[in-house]
Order: sequence, then structure tokens, then C-alpha cells
Amino acid sequence: MFAPSSGWGLGCLRLGQRRVWAGAGIWTLRACQARPYRSAGGERRPGSEPEASLPGPVRRTLKEWTFLVSPFGRLRVRLPCHLSVRPLDPLTYPDGDRMLVEVCGVEGGTLDSNDLQVKYDEALQEMAILSDTINPQASVEVNTPLKFDLNIKSSGSGCVKVQNIQCDNCKIETEQGTSILQSVKSQKLHVKTKGGKVICLGTIYGNIDIHASDKSTVTIDKLQGSSVNISTEDGLLKAKYLYTESSFLSSAAGDIALGSVHGNIIIQSKMGNITIDSSSGCLRASAHQGAIDVYVSQLGKVELKSHKGSVIVKVPNSLQAHLQLSGKKVDVNPEICVQEMTEAHKDDGIIITGLLNQASKHEKCINVAAPKGTVSLRNQSWFQSLKLQD
Repeated sequence: MFAPSSGWGLGCLRLGQRRVWAGAGIWTLRACQARPYRSAGGERRPGSEPEASLPGPVRRTLKEWTFLVSPFGRLRVRLPCHLSVRPLDPLTYPDGDRMLVEVCGVEGGTLDSNDLQVKYDEALQEMAILSDTINPQASVEVNTPLKFDLNIKSSGSGCVKVQNIQCDNCKIETEQGTSILQSVKSQKLHVKTKGGKVICLGTIYGNIDIHASDKSTVTIDKLQGSSVNISTEDGLLKAKYLYTESSFLSSAAGDIALGSVHGNIIIQSKMGNITIDSSSGCLRASAHQGAIDVYVSQLGKVELKSHKGSVIVKVPNSLQAHLQLSGKKVDVNPEICVQEMTEAHKDDGIIITGLLNQASKHEKCINVAAPKGTVSLRNQSWFQSLKLQD
């Protein structure tokens, strides 16, 4: 019986119940027969999920290990090749006390005994998988107990994929390779890349810290936690859902595009644009040269400022707020009901204040500034805000 695959399409075949293990800290190594698998357009392995796969040549399993480990330990990995980490099959290993390691390579490839160090330290409860010389075209697949801390560092173009893991600490660093996290729960999650992509699939739970350098992009389905800190340099930062107590998002030159955000959010961009499909909570967004486009669905305190660009604020018909809009030009849609509206000219701009939808002066404020651009206030329904939630 074959166990489920990693979903990367790297062609690593894994034996299920027919593995043999040794005592704690002792490993069993066995060269395997070639079981070709073509990741692009070929037959999918039994039990594998129909996920996106990486194209590549025919691959085969080269070597595999099985360890008896503590169910609550740590995995430390240093590799220049692809790595996939996922939990053990709970039906095959109900005690969750095994660590399965498998190395795959291209057809005709070999693995020298000095290419990869695989060892388990019973005292530290740490599994180490280390190599500087393994072929970058190889791939390593690891099945861990469900709750296992991760400390992973990938060099070169090596990619990292982590699925369905629960842990207290998860740390992933890549150079040019992609980091894929799918349905991960971690008290502390730290991801850093110098040039690769960061992709978060499903829901990621925990206190999250993501730093992407150069032109690296960050794309997110859903983050849920107390604290989120994400920064990019020249790459896009895109998230569909953020449910956090506090979030800080920043980019030097890349755009920031958010779907539905909840909680206290601070967003900063120097050169890029900021777009938010729906904001519910306190929001403070600032851009130096980029434009800002925000739909405020439920009101906390909202402060928006673009020093050299323009700002568009969209609100539902029912939203009540105290308004202060200042810019080189201010455009208020005539369909919006603003009471006690005042208009003042200062320097080379205009300042408009008023009460939205019969709000009181004690209502929370929407404060918008665009000293060199235009401030636009428009009506928008909740349904119209769902453009990113496909």
C-alpha cells in the first residue's frame, strides 16, 4: 500500500507498512528499486492528492530511513535541494512516534554515503538532516509526528513545502527557492527568503513573521492569529483574508493587495500602491508615492495618507462616521449624505469635514489626506467588495 504523496510531483515513492525500523537513535537504510514517476502528465501515485506539481524528469527513490522518535521533538534541516514535510499517516502510525525520511533523485542519479547526514539525537529529541553536497536536483521527503517543531534552511534554488503540521516554533529560510505552507498551526511562525516566493495555502494559524527580500512575492489565502508582521521589498504582497488582533504590513516598492482584513492593521508602502477590498476594524495606511484604494465595511478608526498619490475611500450606505478629507482636490460622490459639511482652503489644498449618514460628532473618524493628489469618497455595496474572494 502506498502512503499519500507530498503533492509536489517530485516523484518520491514512499513505502507504507512494509518499512523496518530500529531502536531509538538507530536508523535503517535501504536502497530501493527504481519506481519511475513522471511529475508532469504521468500517472499519479495511488492515494496522492491532485495538487499543483513541479515539472521535472522521471525520478526514483534512492534511499530511505525510519526512526523511532519522540512525538514532540524538533526537525532541523540544512539542504540545497527540495524538501517536503508532512505528518505521518495516523492510520498507519497511530502512536505518532516514527520519522520517515526519503531521498529521491533523477533517473540514473545516485546518492553517495557522504552526501547526506541523517541522524536522531534522543537526548535533544532532535532529528537532523544535513548536506552541503547533495545534488540540487534531488528532493527529500520527511514524514514527522503531527506536532513537531521545524527549523529549516534551504540554500540555492531549493524549495520547501510544509503541510498540515502543528508546532510551537516553525522557522523556514530560503534563498531563491519557493516556500509553500499549507494548513500550518504554529505558536511562532517565521519565514524569510532572499529571492524566492512565499505561498500560504489554506489557513495558517499563529503569530506570523514573514520577510521577503529583493523581488520576492508573498501570496496568502488566510492568516489567523494574534500578531502578524509581513514585509517585502520589490515584490507583491497579496492576502485574501487576515483575521488578527494586530498586523503590520510593509513594502518598499511592491504593491500591497488585501482582500478582507479584520483587527488593528498598519500598512506602509514607499513606492507601491495599497488596495484593500474590505476593512473591518482600525486601519492606518500610508504610502509615499503610491495610490490607496480602500473599502471600509465596518468602522474602527481609519487613517489613510498618500504623500504624493491619490486616495479612494469607499463606504456602504449605512456607515456612520466623522469625516475629515484633505487633498489638492476632494471629490465627494453626490449620492453620499454628508451633514454639517464644511469646506476650508489651506495652502494649495482643500479640507472637507462633516458627518456621514447622520453620525454624531463622537463617532469614530475617517481621516484621509493626499497633499499632492485627489481624495475621492464613494458609495460601494458589500457585494461589490468581493472581487478578491473568488
